Amino acid sequence: FPECLPASAVVVLHEVFGVNADMRATCDELASDGFVAICPDLFWRQQPGLDLNRWTDAEWKIGLDLNAAFDRDHGVQDVAETIQFARALDGVTGRVGVMGFCLGGLLTFLTAAREEVDAAVAYHGGDTEKYLNEVASITAPMIMHLGGRDEYIPPDAQAAIKAAVTEKDNVTVYSYPENYHAFARHSGTHYDPVAAELANGRTREFFSTHLNKPKNVAV
Repeated sequence: FPECLPASAVVVLHEVFGVNADMRATCDELASDGFVAICPDLFWRQQPGLDLNRWTDAEWKIGLDLNAAFDRDHGVQDVAETIQFARALDGVTGRVGVMGFCLGGLLTFLTAAREEVDAAVAYHGGDTEKYLNEVASITAPMIMHLGGRDEYIPPDAQAAIKAAVTEKDNVTVYSYPENYHAFARHSGTHYDPVAAELANGRTREFFSTHLNKPKNVAV
């Protein structure tokens, strides 16, 4: 929770490593920026409490196996329920954004397409290119962060994503040409503090613009 309430909320969606130190640090940063941050356990049906932090081959295998068996439709439903919970939480203004990384980035995209959310930020959402038929359904303001050298989102997939949102005034894609997957992960192998601060600064400004305003009032 931030120091001052009421505040808007941000639902943070984790990578294949679960609710780990990196996600907790992200939530702390959001709280310091004035937001209520909530990070749900997306793998609660498969392996509750997953908390991987060392990036070993064994941990990667655990995360990738869970991701391969993960039901994305159920995941979006879980995110939608978390959004509803956040909207009703004491101290929350009623405005809720979603942001996610890798698997969480994809679920951010799908949630923006299928559910009601006030703003969305996706970091290197894997497999997003497989769901571009849902772009038309995204009505909330949204930004995507893509590393130009992302080894899991190849150039043709990135080109398809950018082409699909070209006519969407509410969606912006930011590219970081020299960066790899998870360049904004605090302790990741490809962490780039300069690119991460640029991307995170854009995210902070975006959420401040779209979440720190009153809900529309019906007249």
